[in-house]
Amino acid sequence: MPPNEWRSWVLAGIALTSYIVGGISLMAGLVMIGFLGAQDIFGWGEARSIGYLFFLVGACLSIFGVLIMRVMRNRY
Repeated sequence: MPPNEWRSWVLAGIALTSYIVGGISLMAGLVMIGFLGAQDIFGWGEARSIGYLFFLVGACLSIFGVLIMRVMRNRY
């Protein structure tokens, strides 16, 4: 195994994990915004506000995962 091959595997794992977690968070945010509305979620607040948080963080994680995948494709 070449010395830099472990680095590419780690970056690929980070990219795939952030992409999947971001997609799940994005979909959970949409469900909270659309279906749950004004319900209280575990005493944390309204589902709508937490849904917006999940939606935006999920979008950022998905974009981050895609960017890392593009770097992996072009560099390694």
